[in-house]
Amino acid sequence: MNILSNIFKGICIGSGAILPGISSGVICVIFGLYEKLLNSVLDFFKSPKENIKFLFPIFIGALIGVLAFSNILNYVLYMFPVQTKALFIGLILASIPSLLKEANQKQKFKAHYLLYTLFSFLIGVVSVFLENHLSISNHTNISILYLFFAGFTMSVGIIVPGVSSTIILMLFGIYPVYLSSISSLYLPILIPIGIGIIFGSLVFMKLTRFLLNNYYVQTFYTIIGFTLGSIFVLIPEMSFGTDLLIFALCVSLGFVLMK
Repeated sequence: MNILSNIFKGICIGSGAILPGISSGVICVIFGLYEKLLNSVLDFFKSPKENIKFLFPIFIGALIGVLAFSNILNYVLYMFPVQTKALFIGLILASIPSLLKEANQKQKFKAHYLLYTLFSFLIGVVSVFLENHLSISNHTNISILYLFFAGFTMSVGIIVPGVSSTIILMLFGIYPVYLSSISSLYLPILIPIGIGIIFGSLVFMKLTRFLLNNYYVQTFYTIIGFTLGSIFVLIPEMSFGTDLLIFALCVSLGFVLMK
């Protein structure tokens, strides 16, 4: 049962890596996997059997999420944007109390910790603004080194909750190329991006764990700010009346599902 649960979580994480407005890091936070994933990957050889048992189902799920279920979720987001986005918002809001509890378990709350939340929240809001107003260019002549660097930078959006990988790929001008390469499994594009993501993920995971080990509370409050900031990219266009009622009900449903 735990294996099936981790596969499902992996599918959501993988889908979050390519869907606009959804961060893989936030999904890891929602499922309470963020810190455990960091430690399992970085300390893989300390307990390889246990880490394989934990990571393999998530990896398989993430692969399924990228290659197959992302299209389904994309369809659901297109056909039912209000309901789907509201559900995600409810899940995110429901995860905040447990994050606050985890952040305060080592030290007592201090008012200045909220400055870290505010700062990362503002970064998240600015990234939402950029994503909504950024024109999607399409580079046709792309070098392997450029693809590697794009993947390396994209890993920030995979590791840091609330930072969208989509906007990073848009800034590099390869988002359409990336999506079409996934749908057609075009390896000359996917391999250098994938290698860049692997290297970048290791670098940013080590940096994140260093921050958690040395500045645990400050880092957690920063993660909370990024997570809250990601809500703004998910707020759908809707009219008052029925849409608003459906939105409120689906947010409530997402909140209840996390409890």
